[in-house]
Amino acid sequence: MRATIEVIGLRKRFGPTLALDGMSFTVEPGRVTAFVGPNGAGKSTTMRVVLGLDAADEGRALVGGRPYRTLRHPLRHVGALLDAAALQPGRTGRDHLLWLAHSQGLGAARVDQVLDLAGLGGGVARRRAGGYSLGMRQRLGLAAALLGDPAVLMLDEPFNGLDPEGIGWLRELLAGLAAEGRAVLVSSHLLSELQHVAGHLVVAERGRVVADTSVAALLAAGDRVTLEEAYLRLTGRRGDG
Repeated sequence: MRATIEVIGLRKRFGPTLALDGMSFTVEPGRVTAFVGPNGAGKSTTMRVVLGLDAADEGRALVGGRPYRTLRHPLRHVGALLDAAALQPGRTGRDHLLWLAHSQGLGAARVDQVLDLAGLGGGVARRRAGGYSLGMRQRLGLAAALLGDPAVLMLDEPFNGLDPEGIGWLRELLAGLAAEGRAVLVSSHLLSELQHVAGHLVVAERGRVVADTSVAALLAAGDRVTLEEAYLRLTGRRGDG
């Protein structure tokens, strides 16, 4: 499967609200693509459409050239973290992943591998997930996203709740996944963290893409030295001062 995400002319209404208004972009392999924009820009809705959780009124969303719903074992192709709280609190972290692994034809050995990778090995994995901190739930969600060793990853606000050590770990993880040739899409409001790992930037506003460029080109285009400054100037959300 080609390691790509293709979002092609997505339009989506929720009642009178136009959530997506022709959203279009491509996530290429071998780099981290940052997906940013203000609240209500359509980022989460776009991800949900890609994963088949919401149906678009118009347009297409493809993973490796195919709709998500046609993938037989989707976690082997796409790893996603949209909501770290989406788990059964009565299950242990390990049992949560074992349940997912079973649904995808994966074994317990892979579960233990990703738990160790996420820093949740040993006794932590055998604690009930309902007692996990937000940072631990984020790590468990990331372990679940990596479970099928997918070529494509989609992560919504993965830095939330992580302590400084966890943020450093996640930076290294994202960079390593991209270096392996995977397509990595990360949505976050923490632009200072994205600047460390993202090679490409897609900016959404009011349901459509307003910028689709490399981070290096965006920073070189003006006198701003941070991604946050460049984003604010691009979207006109703060004066040049």
